[in-house]
Amino acid sequence: MAKALYMNDCYLKEFEATVVNVSGDGEKEGKFITLDKTAFYPNSGGQPWDEGTISKDGTEFRVVFVGKFSGEISHEVDNPGLRPGDRVKCSIDWERRHKLMRMHTAAHIISGILFHDAGALITGNQLGLDKTRIDFSMDDFDRDKLQEYINKANDCVNRDCEIRISEMPREDVEKNPDLVRLAKGLPPGIKVLRMVEIFGLDIQPDGGTHVKSTKEVGRIEFIGAENKGKNNRRMYFTLKD
Repeated sequence: MAKALYMNDCYLKEFEATVVNVSGDGEKEGKFITLDKTAFYPNSGGQPWDEGTISKDGTEFRVVFVGKFSGEISHEVDNPGLRPGDRVKCSIDWERRHKLMRMHTAAHIISGILFHDAGALITGNQLGLDKTRIDFSMDDFDRDKLQEYINKANDCVNRDCEIRISEMPREDVEKNPDLVRLAKGLPPGIKVLRMVEIFGLDIQPDGGTHVKSTKEVGRIEFIGAENKGKNNRRMYFTLKD
C-alpha cells in the first residue's frame, strides 16, 4: 500500500515517487497510476480529490482524479505514457488543495460547535471550492440559531487556535463517545485512528487535510439552511479571505 504523505504533512506540495503499477483499458488504458508514496488526497469522506501533475523527464501528465480502491490510491492522468519503475516528480495544485484544507477545518469548527452547543452529530458533508454543506441531526430548525453558531465559529477563527494531528488507539476513542462526531460511528477495521484537534474547541477522528491554525481559514459566511426531514438539517457556508 502506498504511503499517504498528506496524513502527516498537509503542506507538502511537491515530492518524488516511483510508479508501482499502470492499469486501465479502452480509452483509459495506461491512465491509472499507483505510486510507492503520494501526497495526492483521494476522493474520500466528503473531501474532493487533489489535482496536479506527475512529470517524467520533462513530460507532464495532468492528474484529473484520485481515488482509493481496495486500499490503494490510484491517480488518473490525462494521457498514457508512464511505466512501472519510472521515477517521477509530482506537484499538487496548491491553490485548490489549500482552499479545500480551509473548508475542511471550517467544517470541523462548525461541527464542534454544533456538537457541544446542540448535541448534533454529522450525518453527511460535501466540501467544495465555492461552498460547503454539512448535514447534521438537530431537533429544532432555526436559521437565526444557525447564524449564531457561525458567529461562534468566526470567534474561534479569530482566536487563531492551533490545529494538531495525533494518533489514538481505537479502543481509547471508543471509550469516549464525545470524540465521535459522525452519526454513523467510526470507520471499521482501523486500529489506530488519526485525530485532528482544534486546540480548545474540538478533537475527532479524521483522515483529511487541514490548515495549521484557525486564522488561516478566513471568515466563514452562512449561506443558508434546509430542513431535510425529521431531525435532519443541512447548512451551507462559504469562506472569505
